[in-house]
Amino acid sequence: MTSIVVGRTTDPDGQSRAPLVLDDATSARLGRIRQRDTEPEQRVRKLLHGMGYRFRVSNRDLPGSPDLANRHRHWAVLVHGCFWHAHHGCHRATIPKRNRAFWVKKFETNRARDARAVRALRGLGYTTVVVWECETENADTLTSRLRQELRHVAS
Repeated sequence: MTSIVVGRTTDPDGQSRAPLVLDDATSARLGRIRQRDTEPEQRVRKLLHGMGYRFRVSNRDLPGSPDLANRHRHWAVLVHGCFWHAHHGCHRATIPKRNRAFWVKKFETNRARDARAVRALRGLGYTTVVVWECETENADTLTSRLRQELRHVAS
């Protein structure tokens, strides 16, 4: 079993970060995690499209790179994984025991970045909705919530 060190000694904000030490199995497992077109994201797309909303999925030039956005109507949806974005009170938002200091810092950094992205989008006049992975399991509840959050933007 080979161990490798992954990560930077500083994050983009200049904060020092503990390196993540991975074995081959962990590295392979983390490498299979999708960043785009995840199942929760696809569920949200399907619901919004069925409700008559139209959107783009390539939004890297907007703050936070929202998963879905309508630039004409000024709304954006960010679909967050409960683990990676440390969803408070969710059973999926666990902190790994191995490299605990690294993960605690990473989750804090992720949450701060998420908050900055939402503030920046709202500063640009966007209605911003954050949908958590666990919320995508109940389509009826999520449809009601999205309808309520996006009620003032035309579909």
